[in-house]
Amino acid sequence: MKVFAVVGPSDAGKTTLVERLLPRLDGRVATVKHLDHAPDIDTQGKDTARHRAAGASATYGVSDDGWFATGDHRPLSALLDDLVPDHDYAVIEGFSGRDLPAVVLGDRDHAGPTIATAPEADGIDLDAVSTTVDELEPYVTLDSLVEAVKTDPDADRAGAIATFTGRVRAKDSADDAPTEALEFETYEGVADRKMAAIAEELESRDGVHRVLMHHRTGLIEAGEDIVFVVVLAGHRREAFRTVEDGIDRLKAEVPIFKKERTTDGEFWVHERA
Repeated sequence: MKVFAVVGPSDAGKTTLVERLLPRLDGRVATVKHLDHAPDIDTQGKDTARHRAAGASATYGVSDDGWFATGDHRPLSALLDDLVPDHDYAVIEGFSGRDLPAVVLGDRDHAGPTIATAPEADGIDLDAVSTTVDELEPYVTLDSLVEAVKTDPDADRAGAIATFTGRVRAKDSADDAPTEALEFETYEGVADRKMAAIAEELESRDGVHRVLMHHRTGLIEAGEDIVFVVVLAGHRREAFRTVEDGIDRLKAEVPIFKKERTTDGEFWVHERA
């Protein structure tokens, strides 16, 4: 699933731009709108209706503190995880503070990379944006990696799938200053190539059929997932051993730089090592 945002001031035409972009996306699209109030007491509820009328197969409204949809409360990150199996795109209206690729309107500051920018919606080249969106790296979840290994040509000879998920830990001990988020940076392409090389070496082991690794970059908040390792193997022993070796080698060999943000401040972890 490709994920991107449309951010900007309230009068810059964000919803209009989403309406114009949706028909140009070839596949099932979900939209998520950042709300300030519940839709039944705010005109923003009409915006999600406009998303549906423009072709969105699912629409959600999410605030920083609340949830305006059926089902259990889900923060944005968990909602995106839920959308991956059934959608080709997720378009996020608002959430300029999140590290997502974005079309930026007006002079809005944005935490993630910029796909395109203009003072208002009318200044955006829709064809160029849709082309760029299709070139984005897909949003990866543990479930999407597990589904990928299940379709491997050797899956009929595999009796085990083992996984590892690393997440942002709020504290090491009760007296620690709580970690609010971790920020990860890497040299473009270098980490992916190194992870691919490690996976290829692990796949050369007897009984190991497929190894997938993924490490997220950007700002990741406390409680959110950071890294996944998934192993398809003939038996559980090879699967467990390879998962453990995979995450150990990833942490030791892949050049990824981590900044920790706590309630006391922020620092690059490698500078304190």
